[in-house]
Amino acid sequence: MALPPCGLYRTTREVAGVPAGRLVYFHNHGEPGAGLYLPASWTLNRASWNPRGQTLPTEADAQHLAPLPAEGLYTVSAPFFCCERQCVRFNTNQLVQLGYDGEATPLLFVPELSAKGLGFPERGTRLDPSTLRHLTLLSVAKSNEVSRDPFMH
Repeated sequence: MALPPCGLYRTTREVAGVPAGRLVYFHNHGEPGAGLYLPASWTLNRASWNPRGQTLPTEADAQHLAPLPAEGLYTVSAPFFCCERQCVRFNTNQLVQLGYDGEATPLLFVPELSAKGLGFPERGTRLDPSTLRHLTLLSVAKSNEVSRDPFMH
């Protein structure tokens, strides 16, 4: 069985001691083998991963990982509501940031443009996972430099 690519996943049952319904980063290579890494913290609406992971007991256990879209900036490709209750509407071409909580629930953060620049709130809107099909990932240059202004991120 081929291992899935490195990336974000939600466990669909307990795997390597990680309960079902958890956000994990799966790393498909390395020593001593492929493994799951849990979030250690969140900074600027993005997960930071524990340096120590849990090795998969067998390659077949990878079938219990459901892939998730990457954290990052997206545009809305078609209007949708966050959930069946229609609490929040997202509109075509709207810029949003996708993140997750520890249970792999997708969260959308809506940026605000001010005199200081583009800023993102610390709290997002929970989404029904079926709505993720309405998002298109943007290609954005990345930097390892830490922002000096907490509003700018």
